[in-house]
Amino acid sequence: MPTHREMTDAAKASLSIQGKSADVLLNKEWLLTNSRGGFASGTVIGCNTRRYHSLLTGSLTPPANRIAALSNCLEILTCKNRSISLSNFEFDRALHPDGFLRLLEFRRDRGVHFEYAAGPAAVTKSIYLLPDSDVTAVVYDFTTIREPFTFSLRPFAALRDFHALQQAGTALIAVGDEQELIIRGERPEIGQLALRCDGMQFEQSPQWWFRFFYRVEQQRGQDCFEDLWSPGQYSCTIDEPRRIVLWAGLFEAAESAPMLEAMELETAIDAIDLNEKEALSHCPPQDPTSRQLFLTADQFIIDRRIEGHPAPSILAGFPWFLDWGRDTFIAFEGLCLATGRQAIAWGVLKTFAKAVSEGMIPNRFDDYGGRPHYNSIDASLWFVHAAFRYLRYTNDRQNFGHILLPAVKWIMDSYRQGTRFGICADADKLITGGDVNTQLTWMDAKYEGIAFTPRWGKAVEINALWYSNLCCLTEFYRAQNDEAAHFYGLLAEQVRYSFQEQFWDNQRGYLNDCILQPGKADSSLRPNQIFAVSLPFSPLTAEQQKKVIAAVEKDLLTPYGLRTLSPLDPRYKSRYIGPMGQRDAAYHQGTVWAFLIGPFIEAYLKVHGFDPTAKRRCRGFLSKLLIHMNEDACLGSISEIFDGEPPHHPRGAIAQAWSVAEVLRAWQMVRDI
Repeated sequence: MPTHREMTDAAKASLSIQGKSADVLLNKEWLLTNSRGGFASGTVIGCNTRRYHSLLTGSLTPPANRIAALSNCLEILTCKNRSISLSNFEFDRALHPDGFLRLLEFRRDRGVHFEYAAGPAAVTKSIYLLPDSDVTAVVYDFTTIREPFTFSLRPFAALRDFHALQQAGTALIAVGDEQELIIRGERPEIGQLALRCDGMQFEQSPQWWFRFFYRVEQQRGQDCFEDLWSPGQYSCTIDEPRRIVLWAGLFEAAESAPMLEAMELETAIDAIDLNEKEALSHCPPQDPTSRQLFLTADQFIIDRRIEGHPAPSILAGFPWFLDWGRDTFIAFEGLCLATGRQAIAWGVLKTFAKAVSEGMIPNRFDDYGGRPHYNSIDASLWFVHAAFRYLRYTNDRQNFGHILLPAVKWIMDSYRQGTRFGICADADKLITGGDVNTQLTWMDAKYEGIAFTPRWGKAVEINALWYSNLCCLTEFYRAQNDEAAHFYGLLAEQVRYSFQEQFWDNQRGYLNDCILQPGKADSSLRPNQIFAVSLPFSPLTAEQQKKVIAAVEKDLLTPYGLRTLSPLDPRYKSRYIGPMGQRDAAYHQGTVWAFLIGPFIEAYLKVHGFDPTAKRRCRGFLSKLLIHMNEDACLGSISEIFDGEPPHHPRGAIAQAWSVAEVLRAWQMVRDI
C-alpha cells in the first residue's frame, strides 16, 4: 500500500478528470525521464497519441539508440459476469475500451498516478521510472474492496526504434516464465524487454493487436497506425487490499541472467527521492515556482557515454531530440548555473570541449552513435559564452584557464581566420558564413531544398555573440596579459564599429536581421536582434538598445515568448500545423519560441535599470508560461513553440530544455522585488 511518505508528498500537481471531454484530456501529457536519455510518457488518461508515448523508452548507448520497449498495458477487472477496464486505446478514432470513464484524477509528483473508481474497488495506478536505469515500475494499489474480482494485465510490446512504428509480422518471441519474461526480436540492436510481475500467474497467449491510432502523428502529417504484440497476460484474484507491481526493463540482447529479480519498489522510490533532493539542493526555500522549475530542469540533464564512461550533457528536448550544441549552451546557464549545479556545468563544458573539431563544437551528436555533426555557425559561439558564464558564477580560473581557455581560443581564432562552411571574419571583422545552400543559424528550417529563412552571410545574433565574446576575452586577459588584452580589445572595437554601420537601420529604428551580401540587408523584424541587448556586452548605444526593446515588444512579444517574424510581414505564418513541409515553412516565420522570453526579459531589465517596476512588468511577461506548465500540453514542463496568434496553441516538442532554462533564469531575475 502507499507509504505515509508517498501520501504526504503526493499531489504536487493534480488534474481532476471528471466532466472533461476525452478530446481535451488527450491533449494533456505527462513525462518521466532518467539520466540515460530514456523516458516514459503518455496522456493523462493513459491513451497513447504519439509514436513516442510508452511506459518505457530506453537507450542502449546512452543517450542514443533509443528503443520504445513497452508501449502500454490492457488492464481489466472481472467480477461475476462483467468486465471493467482501466485502459483506453484509440483505433480509427474510436476510444476502446472506456477506462477513462472511471478515471477520477491524474496526479504527478515523483511518478504519475491515475485514480480510478472501478466498481469492485478503488484503484490507484502509478508509474515510476528509475533515475539511472531503463526500468519502469507500473504499480496498482487496490483499496476499498467491495467484492472479489480477477485482475488481468496484458502488456503490449513495441520493441522498436522510437522514431519508427511497429508492424504485424515482425518476429517477436517471448521466453522465460512468470518469474521473468524476456521479449526479443530478430535484431540484437533493439535489445530485449524483460517483464516481471510477482504474485500474478502468467498465461502465454501471444497476439498481435492491429492499427492503434496515434492522432498527433496524423496531425503532423506522418504515419499514424501501429500494430503491437502481446506475449500473453498476467492474472490474479483480488479479495483484499493489495499492491501489484509490473516491472519492465530494457537491456542489451547479450544479457542472459535474470535482470529484474532484485527490484524493490521502496528502493526505487528512495532512488528517485535522492535524485530529486540533489536537484533541489540549491533551490530557494518557500518558492514553489522555483521548486517546480528546478525539478523540470533536472529532466534534461543526462549522462552521455563516451568511451564507456559517463559524461554530463543536456538533452535538447523530449520526446525526440538528443543533445544539440546550440540548445545545450543556450540552456546551460538556466539548467546548470542558476540551479547551483556547478559540477554538472563543468562536466557539460568538458564533454563538448573534448569534441571541438576545426574550431567548432558539434551542432548535435548523432541519434545512433555515429560521428558528431558540425553544421552550425552559432553553437561554438554559445559554448564560448557559456564558458565565460561558468567563470563568472564560479571564479574557477584554474580549471577555466587550463581546460576551457584552449578550446575558447581555438574557436575564436578559427572563426577569425576561417573554418568549415566559409565561416570567418570578413574585412570589416564581422563573422560571415554559409551560402545559399546552407542553413547554419538556429533558424535552420529547410524542406526539399527550400530554405524558408535564408540567413547566410552576416547574421545579427552571430555578430552580437562574436562581439560579446571578444569583450569577455579582453576582460579576462586584462589582469594577466596586456598584449592579448590589447589584441582582443582592438578587434572588439572594430567589430562594434562595423556592427553599428552594417546592422543599425536608423529609419526603422531597429537592427537588420542579416547582411546577405555587401549592400543587401534583410531588414525583417525578427527577435534575433534582442541578443545585441541581452548579452553581457552590447555593441549598441543606450538609445539604440531602448529602440530595439520597443520594436520587439510592439510586434513580436506574446504571452508565450517572441514571434520569429513580425505579423506585418507578408511572409508571416500564424499557425504551426500540418505535414512537415507546411510546418517547416512556419517554424521561423511567425511561430512563437518560448526560450526567447529569457533574453527579452534580461534586455528589458537592462534598459530599465532592473528597477522594481520593470521587474513587476516582467513577471507579467512570464505569467502565462508558468500557468502553461501546470495546465497545458506536457504537465510540469514547457513546450518548444506556440502558434503566432491567440490562443497560441503549444506545438513542437512537449518539453524543451531552453524553454525551461530561460523561464527559470528569467524568474530568478524578477522573483525578488
